[in-house]
Amino acid sequence: MEIWRSPQEVPSDLGGAVVTIGNFDGCHLGHQLVVRRAREVADEAGGLPVVAVTFDPHPMAVLRPEHAPVMLTTLEERAELLRQAGVDHVLVIPFDRDVAAWSPAEFVQRIIVDALAAKAVVVGANFRFGNRAAGDVAALRELGAERGFTAEGVALDGGPQVWSSTYVRTCLAAGDVAGAAEALGRPVTVTGVVIKGDQRGRELGFPTANVPTDPQVAAPVDGVYAGWLTRLDTRERFPAAISVGTNPTFEGVRERRVESYVLDRTDLDLYGVQVEVTFVTKLRGMLRFDGIESLIEAMNDDVARAREILGA
Repeated sequence: MEIWRSPQEVPSDLGGAVVTIGNFDGCHLGHQLVVRRAREVADEAGGLPVVAVTFDPHPMAVLRPEHAPVMLTTLEERAELLRQAGVDHVLVIPFDRDVAAWSPAEFVQRIIVDALAAKAVVVGANFRFGNRAAGDVAALRELGAERGFTAEGVALDGGPQVWSSTYVRTCLAAGDVAGAAEALGRPVTVTGVVIKGDQRGRELGFPTANVPTDPQVAAPVDGVYAGWLTRLDTRERFPAAISVGTNPTFEGVRERRVESYVLDRTDLDLYGVQVEVTFVTKLRGMLRFDGIESLIEAMNDDVARAREILGA
């Protein structure tokens, strides 16, 4: 898969494509439905490549930065998830106020026609584009009829719930990692390199693998969770009790991080190792304890509940 960082990077000999357009943040089940339909259209057209057009940064970060959402995935993660869903190439549009000012017709001509020579476009049914979001699927069909491509919108339905990145963020903000996982079609995870922390967990008998959170990427709300820690170098997977937050019982801890205690293991050396932390369910919210004894009692309870939930 190729990732083109501007329309100018698209090969001139692409020879046509089926195009899908969106932010694709999180690449949730709704996005996957759209990509699946684009893949079907591409195959019916003789095996055309599927190209996903996305934007960086998120348009809201340019137009109304105070309302810009925290992203569910980095651009690189988004591209990989799109590849797994069935996309052949990704075109990233560097979004700025000039791009925001394009009319729907100008967007279609510059991106869909000139850059990608699209034969078909498949988008979500709620897709909007162009200056002030003036364009919708009906407008896209009309412009396509004039410029030589078909267009269709796919409903992003998940039973009673319409899948959306906003819905996933709402679940994460409530600690509903199971609901977020259902919408994403995969578990909620945080990936990073284990750093050396303050080692308080080790002193308390619960050594943890500490991974800083990226403030630009959404993570579950502060609290304690049951889940899994996977070493990405060896693919070993361990059951874990996971804390997300700033450790309010202790003064001076301000960096939000994900701390995973691998159940019944005190012998693991994970410093400098890239790991993936997978969230299964929330055990409790983040609490400030009056003393070490009450903290240890709660941690023992957390571990017991995590062991029961994970069958470990």
